[in-house]
Amino acid sequence: MKRIVILISGRGSNMCSILDAIAAGELPANVAAVIANRPEAAGLETARARGIPVRLVDHRHYADRAAFDAALAETIDAFAPDLVVLAGFMRILTSDFVQRYRGRMLNIHPSLLPLFTGLHTHRRALEAGVRVHGCTVHFVTPELDHGPIVIQAAVPVLDGDDEPALASRVLAQEHVIYPLAIRWFVEGRLHLLDGKVKLDLPQDERAALISPWTV
Repeated sequence: MKRIVILISGRGSNMCSILDAIAAGELPANVAAVIANRPEAAGLETARARGIPVRLVDHRHYADRAAFDAALAETIDAFAPDLVVLAGFMRILTSDFVQRYRGRMLNIHPSLLPLFTGLHTHRRALEAGVRVHGCTVHFVTPELDHGPIVIQAAVPVLDGDDEPALASRVLAQEHVIYPLAIRWFVEGRLHLLDGKVKLDLPQDERAALISPWTV
């Protein structure tokens, strides 16, 4: 069974969706560890309560980004993961770190990339007046939030939406598509080849992914 290490910075709601999918038998993987860069990350206690090994690599204890990334990589590699999963991990990673896990590190971003990279995506979507918003699972590359896209889910922007309402609607879709993308990877159906996503899915399974609000 493939081994996963999950990186978090906060409550870890996407981490929980992954753990729930494993518990339900929908994701054939083993979470080898959950690692946080903040001691106050609530997701650490959640993972610990579920019997998952946890580690803290506090970025504030390192002189620069490269030193932190080196310590983080050493901690990750101790668990020999097949896949590194960023689940609300709020750190910009160095190019050397990203290249170390090239093709086996995924991230989820709360927008329909390439729109609204970076922070405050829901606020910016509302300010821009878009009628469709959503989330994206992508492979991590050195350019922030620009890695090859695996899957996206879209939601309507409704009249009267505010940031919390829109964020909640998007988060519900994050919890659907992230475990799905990870399942494709651990089943050997998702690869990054020559900088492009290769996804081996039967036509009927591809068709089932398409709905008015999932792309």
